[in-house]
Amino acid sequence: MPTDTGALDGDPFRVELVDEDIPTPRRFQVVFDEARIDPDVQKVVRRLVRHGYQAYLVGGCVRDLLLDRRPKDFDVATSARPEEVRELFRNSRIIGRRFRLVHVLFQGGKVIEVATFRRNPKEDSEDGSELLIRSDNAFGVAHEDALRRDFRINALFYDVEARQILDWVGGMEDVRRQVVHTIGDPETRFREDPIRILRALKFAGRLGFAITPDVYDAVVYCRDALALAARPRLSEEILRLLRGGQARRTIYLAWETGVLDVLLPEVSALLYDDRGDDGPGQRLWRVLDYVDRRTAADRPLDDTVLWTLLLLEPMKEACDGVRDRAAAVADFLEPLIDRLAISRRYADGMRRIVAVLPRLAGGRAGRFARTDIFQPALDVLAAELTARGESTEAIDRLRSAPQPRRHHADAAQHRR
Repeated sequence: MPTDTGALDGDPFRVELVDEDIPTPRRFQVVFDEARIDPDVQKVVRRLVRHGYQAYLVGGCVRDLLLDRRPKDFDVATSARPEEVRELFRNSRIIGRRFRLVHVLFQGGKVIEVATFRRNPKEDSEDGSELLIRSDNAFGVAHEDALRRDFRINALFYDVEARQILDWVGGMEDVRRQVVHTIGDPETRFREDPIRILRALKFAGRLGFAITPDVYDAVVYCRDALALAARPRLSEEILRLLRGGQARRTIYLAWETGVLDVLLPEVSALLYDDRGDDGPGQRLWRVLDYVDRRTAADRPLDDTVLWTLLLLEPMKEACDGVRDRAAAVADFLEPLIDRLAISRRYADGMRRIVAVLPRLAGGRAGRFARTDIFQPALDVLAAELTARGESTEAIDRLRSAPQPRRHHADAAQHRR
């Protein structure tokens, strides 16, 4: 049996290839820092295995462990059906329609997500002419579950007991090379689910990975397919691009590939209009730098703030020469709400923030300081002033000033 030998000294890429028989996966012996693996997720996996089911850690958590990062959450894939998982864990519930899975609940609000192995439902289709996946609830086996995933770096399975990585798709090599590549033909995968285009940009930006040339070309070629994606999913994925700690790099990739032209032409037009360091495009890049610094400092910004900052420059242009700034912003946002299903809560917050920004910049808050949008508005103003290279002393004074008590009548009026 061929082996790749190397001392297991903590470097996950110095591995022993245990088995490469086809169709079984290549198995890589690895050593992870146990402190990085949540003890509750280990309990979930071991209980499933103890009752005769296959169960592995899967996806992003395995990738992050290989990159010596601490995973934010852990997902489990298993041969057990949702009802069988529910029977094993009294502290669980079955959720989802499009994608039924089980949430196992622990103290402190922790949730471990457990999904049954699935296969690509296209394999069951008699007519393969339509690529777009509309349901993802066909159960399968472990290797089918790996093959249906979007990118090779996200299709690695970790066997907790054996301390082995199971790799059916070449994901270990992609992690080693630090590249993003689809499982199978990129164009086919993007037309099956156009949201994968945004996920490719997200992983390249967040992880600092390169996009392979054929995947990059497919992103450009298939970008118009994003119009077929569910609008709430588009909105959520854009927020994930902004939350991931590499907003500038990721939005740049979206602009460079023309994806931003499809989703937010109002923003991409400003970026094409290069007016030097003082232009709105350059200010947007500096604002996104500010967003990334806040994320790195573990002081992430509210989602309403993120939307406002991404759209701030075109919203300000919409307000030029207009007395009613709130109405101008509302008119500007209407086509975006329709295109991306941006929630009315976010749109209302953006409208109110942009309307009051000039007053806050002058150090005047008044009754606005009583509202729930006051602190997010200060965050937006801080980002804008920083991008302009101007002092933020006015914000410091507003934050430190005693806030007027919010009366019950005001609160009731605000809720209405």
